[in-house]
Amino acid sequence: MAEATRWLDPDDRELLSLWWLESSGELTRDELAQSLGVTNQHAAVRVQRMKERLDTSRVLVRALHARPRCPDLGELVAGWSGRPDALWRKRLARHTRDCPHCGTGWTHLVAAERLLAGVGLVAPAAGLAAAMVTAAGGASAGAGVGAAAGAAWNSATGTTASTAGKAAWLPKLLQGFVVSKPIAAAVATVAVAAAAAVTFGVVRDDGAVPAAAVLPPAASGAPSPVPPTGPAATTAPPASAKPTPKKTAAKPAVPLPPTRKTAKKGAAVWDFPAVNAGLKAVGASWYYNWGSNNDRMPASGVEFVPMIWGTTNATDSTLAQAKREGDTLLGFNEPDMAEQADMTPAKALELWPKLQATGMRLGSPAVAWGAADTGRWLDEFMKGAKQKGYRVDFITLHWYGGDFSSAAVGQLKGYIQQVYAKYKLPIWLTEFALIRFDGSGAHYPTDAQQVSFINGATDMLQGLSYVERYSWFGLPSTSDSHTGLYKESGALTPMGTAYRAAG
Repeated sequence: MAEATRWLDPDDRELLSLWWLESSGELTRDELAQSLGVTNQHAAVRVQRMKERLDTSRVLVRALHARPRCPDLGELVAGWSGRPDALWRKRLARHTRDCPHCGTGWTHLVAAERLLAGVGLVAPAAGLAAAMVTAAGGASAGAGVGAAAGAAWNSATGTTASTAGKAAWLPKLLQGFVVSKPIAAAVATVAVAAAAAVTFGVVRDDGAVPAAAVLPPAASGAPSPVPPTGPAATTAPPASAKPTPKKTAAKPAVPLPPTRKTAKKGAAVWDFPAVNAGLKAVGASWYYNWGSNNDRMPASGVEFVPMIWGTTNATDSTLAQAKREGDTLLGFNEPDMAEQADMTPAKALELWPKLQATGMRLGSPAVAWGAADTGRWLDEFMKGAKQKGYRVDFITLHWYGGDFSSAAVGQLKGYIQQVYAKYKLPIWLTEFALIRFDGSGAHYPTDAQQVSFINGATDMLQGLSYVERYSWFGLPSTSDSHTGLYKESGALTPMGTAYRAAG
């Protein structure tokens, strides 16, 4: 786990440190979201995606440490420097998903929460904490935390103790400071680094974990997966020895398909600077962001549909914001999942009159699965709504397919047909994609498989009269996104090109 964190981007490492504090009970989700500067629902999405990348990184570590090593993997890493980065993470992840030998690394992964719960939070040495916080928030802040660390410990105990002995003190110390996001994140990150070092029992004077303490030697002839502990020495060849670059003819650009815009087609969007251009590029007529307003990500000429995400969002002020955004309101997000809205049907029914009082057209809570099953969450909610005379205008669904074959389109269609037959209400499919979730994390098909699914699924959705709207998960494409449609650079992904032509 500790080694896998080296493969995460800086933003993910910061989020991991905060999520660790949340998992250990030292932060609430509200505090985590506030530290990130996002809403609770956006924080939930970011945590979920960070955990997926963390699990991917754990699989890479497994594959690189496997003995005997996969021959194909050995050839793949022959030109690798040994330093983890996003590009190599993506290349190696693709290999592990497609390779029968390395693919076994995706099985039997212990949930990250369970591993983190077993590793204590360790108070870093005052000098290390001060150095980290100084880098984030300035010298005065660093000196204050560094000095206060020693003073707080001595004042509380009247003694000195080892780092391990102060493990429980760090959360209390952090709670005693009113610090900005970068300072809090820096201190939390120190905790992650320190705990990882203590886990392996060795830490250098400069705070780094020696490579020999955590990694076995690589197979002979293969580059070590250990990033060098210092900058690599390089010698530039003399100018006369540099080869003259050859001019190559530019490949003709493949023309994009025409943009097809239909009232049904939309996209799920989280924080993304290119939201406006991305929605237009894929021909989306509407979008949502799991929030009650689109202040953080406005888009011109595309309808925004608000959502009341969970219990804490069902307030008069939030409902008033949502009402200003339009005439349709999406209900609670995956209330049947502990990591999402996490509500009982009874609690949702208790809050439903507030949503109904807006006078907006209401979509049901969107369950993660089992929408057509008797006795499951949505069935209980809809029965209760009928008994109480509450209004639900359409059913909101999420669907993720774990079968990456051509049968996936038929499986999605069958699910939608079952739900419609049960409730006889219009359908909004607000999240869908091919992703297989199991105990070892999230698994993705090839781009070609995802594209084929988009082509078939959107044709099918367009043809079902009772499907009013659908939205792909999701619009943004990051370095690790396997379903994103549009990159910040302004380029469509293969999935985005297919979605652009849908409708």
